[in-house]
Amino acid sequence: MRALIQRVRRAAVVVQGECVGQIQQGLLVLLGVTHSDTRRDAERLAEKTLALRIFEDNAEKMNLSVVDIRGDVLVVSQFTLYADTRKGNRPSFTDAARPEHAEALYEHFVATLRTRSTLNIQTGKFGAAMQVELINDGPVTILLESLQ
Repeated sequence: MRALIQRVRRAAVVVQGECVGQIQQGLLVLLGVTHSDTRRDAERLAEKTLALRIFEDNAEKMNLSVVDIRGDVLVVSQFTLYADTRKGNRPSFTDAARPEHAEALYEHFVATLRTRSTLNIQTGKFGAAMQVELINDGPVTILLESLQ
């Protein structure tokens, strides 16, 4: 499981012209799932996401988590995080999980965020063509991967 995490001032996701999720200061999480991922991987990655200290404290050090600042989280499914571009110019997505497996783990990741925090957790729409708008703060972008 991969989570590309961006510290944002604000972010929104739009599906067919309708805003389905939006946040203010917090984290935009682009989440990809591979075949071997499990519910435990989703839980560990959600916990790491909540604990990741990438917000500045009073000394301007990245020392605070999204929980510490009472920020928001927007989670968007993104199978393209498992693109393989080693051969040719067209990405292969064979490492991305099948939709039914990926959606179940995406939903479990989101549920874990909601049960382990009281933050505003928003989502995109799994499997939909989405437009994601964001103001990246920093910019700060971190790639987290579950341990296999």
